[in-house]
Order: sequence, then C-alpha cells, then structure tokens
Amino acid sequence: MSIVAKGTAALRDLDGSHLGWTDWRRIAQRQVDLFAEATGDHQWIHVDPSRAANGPFGGTIAHGYLTLSLGPVLLSELLVVEGMTFGVNYGANKVRFPSPVKVGSNLRMGAEVTMVEDVPGGVQVSYTLTFETEGSPKPACVAEVVYRYFD
Repeated sequence: MSIVAKGTAALRDLDGSHLGWTDWRRIAQRQVDLFAEATGDHQWIHVDPSRAANGPFGGTIAHGYLTLSLGPVLLSELLVVEGMTFGVNYGANKVRFPSPVKVGSNLRMGAEVTMVEDVPGGVQVSYTLTFETEGSPKPACVAEVVYRYFD
C-alpha cells in the first residue's frame, strides 16, 4: 500500500522515514534483452544464456543500470506525491551494485527518505533505494537518488 504525501509539508514530514518494500518482481530474459536493445549494451553476460551458463554467475544477469532504472516505477508503488505541479528526477549522488541480479530471480526495492530540503518553488527529496534479490545476502543495488517536487 502506497503512502500518499499531499504537498511539500507532507514530504517534509517523511524526512527520515522508511517507506517500506515493494512486492517481488521476476526479472525475465526478455526484459534484459529489451534493455540491451535500448542501450546498445549487448555484453554476453546479459544477452547470451548459452555462453553465460558457463560464466561466473551460472547464467545471464541484468544490467546494473536496468536494476537502477526500475527505481522510479518501484518508488511510485511506495509513495504517491499529490498536490504538486510536477516532479522531476534530479539525479543520483551515489550508486553501487554489490551483487548481480540473475535472470529469473525475484527483485524488490525498499526506500528511505534521507533528506528533504527547500529549493526555489518546492522541495528536493533524497531517497536511499535498496534493491534486494530474493535469497541473496547482499543488496543488488543501493542508490541515493534525488527528486525535486514543485508547487
């Protein structure tokens, strides 16, 4: 169930809050192949299941940036921001990929609001996104991302 934040005051109230975890999602080879087509990154570890079967992970893995790119849609499962004119993805301060996401595995994301600060016309919100692969002891991705919401 999503948290609904209505306006800048509600976003400020979330500072320091963990927003919860999304449902698990299966990462499919088709999704990885489409990402490779979109980005031109056709490295065999991502798109060649036969070759990757003998590779270091025993199969293909998702691109790290595919995992990170799921952040906005997964964040929208945890937080709905209302009462703002618009919001923008402002960037990332830090991104790490501690472990691979094997194709066929389940992935979920947790989010924490780590800072809310005023900017002209609205607020800037920093989130720490943690992507977990089911059964893995280490996260697949940890990213500090920044959004701006304008009145």
